Amino acid sequence: MQPPYTLPLHVQSIHRTGPKFDLYVPRVVNMSNKAAQDRINDTINREVHALLRESGYLQNPKTTEINGFYEIKTNERGLFSITLELYAYPEHAAHGTTWIRGLTFDTASGKSYKLGELFTPGSDYVRRISAIVAAQIKERGIETLEPFTGISPNQDYYVADKALVVYFQLYELTPYVFGFPMFPISVYSLQDIIPENSPLQPFTING
Repeated sequence: MQPPYTLPLHVQSIHRTGPKFDLYVPRVVNMSNKAAQDRINDTINREVHALLRESGYLQNPKTTEINGFYEIKTNERGLFSITLELYAYPEHAAHGTTWIRGLTFDTASGKSYKLGELFTPGSDYVRRISAIVAAQIKERGIETLEPFTGISPNQDYYVADKALVVYFQLYELTPYVFGFPMFPISVYSLQDIIPENSPLQPFTING
């Protein structure tokens, strides 16, 4: 378990440019654990490449305009959580498409965590989180394309301000005009299914 005083990571912005291409990518530097640093950076680079492939840019680099950036959501207590955002505008398309990918790492090992890996094995985290999301959809009057039935076991997420934020891609839950529906959930409301070896555990401690 990480101590609560773990120092933040140092992050550099790598600016990649080219014809129809403008992309900012985060790179972690100066970590004492080089293996963990490489693991984090390799995961980020793989995800950026996957987004470029999904956007169609790698297949049609001369006819697809790309803009991308990142946001650091959490960088403390042994947890590093970011989002990568990529906007692709194919030539002659009516409008572009945006993707957001959340990545959350344990800084001691460099391991990235899928949603289910944050919780006690065998726990009912899908049902618990789905119930909270359903309540927020009703409270916030969010219009959905289909009746909401629940999150996927590895739903997109990031961690910010002692909250687990699960979100949905464009058209996954709501019409395009609603953008990316995001649902913040206090880690305290899930505390009983967060084990000691989870990178979320230090955020369940007051202070």
